[in-house]
Amino acid sequence: MKETNTTSSFPEMIARELNLSVDQVKSTAALLDDGATIPFIARYRKEATGSLDELAVTDIRDRLGQLRELENRRQAILTSLAENGHLTDALRDSVLAAPTLAQLEDVYLPYRPKRRTRATIAREKGLEALARAIFDQNGIHPEAAAGDFVDPDKGVDTTEDALAGARDIIAEWINEDAEARSTLRRFFLKRSTLKSRVARGKEKEGQKYRDYFDWEEPAAKAPSHRVLAIRRGEREDVLNMTVQPSKAEALDLLMPLFVRGNGLDSQHVATALQDSYHRLLSRSMETEIRLLIKDRADAAAIAIFATNLRELLLEPPLGPKRILAIDPGLRTGCKVACLDRQGKLLHSDTIYPQRASGQSARKMTTLLQEYRIEAIAVGNGTGGRETEAFLKTPADTANVPVIRVDESGASVYSASKVARDEFPDLDLTIRGAVSIGRRLMDPLSELVKIDPKSIGIGQYQHDVDQTDLKKALDDMVISCVNAVGVDVNRASAQLLTYVSGLGPALAKQIVIYRDTNGPFRNREEFKHVPRLGPKAFEQSAGFLRVMDGDNPLDASAVHPESYRVVAAMAADLDCPVSELMRNDALRSKINLQRYVNATVGMPTLRDILDELAKPGRDPRGAFESMEFASGIERMEDLEPGMTLPGVVTNVTAFGAFVDVGVHQDGLVHISQLSERFVKNPADVVRPRQQVTVTVLDVDLERKRIALSMKRDPHRDTGSRKKSRSTSRSKKKASPVRKPFHNPFADRFGKDGF
Repeated sequence: MKETNTTSSFPEMIARELNLSVDQVKSTAALLDDGATIPFIARYRKEATGSLDELAVTDIRDRLGQLRELENRRQAILTSLAENGHLTDALRDSVLAAPTLAQLEDVYLPYRPKRRTRATIAREKGLEALARAIFDQNGIHPEAAAGDFVDPDKGVDTTEDALAGARDIIAEWINEDAEARSTLRRFFLKRSTLKSRVARGKEKEGQKYRDYFDWEEPAAKAPSHRVLAIRRGEREDVLNMTVQPSKAEALDLLMPLFVRGNGLDSQHVATALQDSYHRLLSRSMETEIRLLIKDRADAAAIAIFATNLRELLLEPPLGPKRILAIDPGLRTGCKVACLDRQGKLLHSDTIYPQRASGQSARKMTTLLQEYRIEAIAVGNGTGGRETEAFLKTPADTANVPVIRVDESGASVYSASKVARDEFPDLDLTIRGAVSIGRRLMDPLSELVKIDPKSIGIGQYQHDVDQTDLKKALDDMVISCVNAVGVDVNRASAQLLTYVSGLGPALAKQIVIYRDTNGPFRNREEFKHVPRLGPKAFEQSAGFLRVMDGDNPLDASAVHPESYRVVAAMAADLDCPVSELMRNDALRSKINLQRYVNATVGMPTLRDILDELAKPGRDPRGAFESMEFASGIERMEDLEPGMTLPGVVTNVTAFGAFVDVGVHQDGLVHISQLSERFVKNPADVVRPRQQVTVTVLDVDLERKRIALSMKRDPHRDTGSRKKSRSTSRSKKKASPVRKPFHNPFADRFGKDGF
């Protein structure tokens, strides 16, 4: 008997798929069901999970959710079948044995409530018996048999009317046959061709899609960015898209399943099969394959977006400095915000470098001195380079660095409720300047206030499933925030929201308690925050830092539940905990095996020792500033062959975008990222990475810049040149990094369907 997909078998299934032990999956699932967060499980429950990292825990959570959704659908189908009197033991077994959502729906299809179809009408005319006689292919003469079913009162005027109705019923049977659908589904997956053609009369209007006016490639290999681009073109009525295999090959595959002879009855079955394929099966399968490649494209695009977001959130901070931040503006003036080392706004102003440069320069000198500014942050938007040039003299005089800051999303923050609540009396542009300055001090703390989709680091982010995108991006923000840790006495409510075990309501309560009672002195005090119960304390305490508090461990990632272990170590060495944290020689004497017990294992003990050595260490690297090439400020200043410094702003499946300081990012195509073959651009570059590029081409009309990161960008092999000269329809698609596991296994099975 086949294994059925019950909830008790989920851990075994997931363990096989993810190459984990069943115990690891069971323990992780139990922790998740108990309300534990992914960062908490990965950091503080290593003994239970076998030291699974966040990625593995996330995969278990997601796969468990998919299987439970599948099981819910299975139970709903069984209920429907029972209520409508269709459920038999054999049918129940088929429903329970269906391993994927697609196969489950195939089993249910013949019994699903239907709209009125051609087959339904034929049944109403009493033609089902004729259809069954023909479909059995026992050698009957169809025309002769059809004569018994002619009935003008029922709308069956001739034998051909009877035969046509019978074929409609047979066509529906074929369409609802689970084996046929499964066979055809696999064929569509492996052999379908994705084609796009320009819609009639849309050639001029749809120029941005001209690469896809006459495009085709295997659907199974179509990369994410092309699928999403073509679908967007289709949605805008510029492109027509089809996903179909060879009709002849598909029919050759189906014929042996239904046509069992050469008689006249078999000929009618063959005719019905062709009609079923053309009218029902091919359309149904195309809908499924379109859904599959869309889901795959979404998953790849979302993975790229999440990876880029991680790099951006974990960008090294400048740290607590007195900042003068500028939101550049040529026509309306530059908005200036002076911030203290905690990011508090001390002063705001407006300067006009273009119209009153002398007066503006004097004002800048005064502000730099009055507020003892340690760094100047300049937004990289329109007017940024001109503002940098203007600032050179006063900045050099005061010996203060001018640092260019990516201002993507700053305007979104400026108009948000968060900004209005924080600065109700400030102009939008001043709020933007504050955001730019704070982003330099600590990118993570400021970027969590902005919807990640507004930061400009994605690939077709508005075309993918928005629920899946939000889930992935929220996971990434949570991962980054908890990896860095949060100073509970300085963090905003928005930052605290992403701490393990908290959320918006508890984050707000923490801020209110802090404002009312003053800074927290120790982690135990968290328990006095209204509505922050034992579970929330357990989940959050290790990620919240109390700097300069009563207990030195409160500034570390050591969880309060492990304080007694550290106390025991210190007692054994006859020293205070603070000395144990400072003294490398003392820590080297610790025998970890001595402290292993039923609740604390070696993985946790190693983490504790590492944390004692570097309490509260920041995983982010050291801050580095960069300067663009002088004199290169507009696209018109660029010439092919120039070698320029730049900074990566976005990484996609087809390459990377680089800012070279001309207000328009250039593209380094995947083929120009390295001398070696690049399968995934993320293996070579990351957002905010400083790079050196060579200008290949400048298209002023289309505002496109082609760049290269190769040492010799014009060197090419003969084979590569040959491949470039071939038609686009034969161009090999760029592979995309595969996910840790197949995210569509619940719907389509291990091989996609």
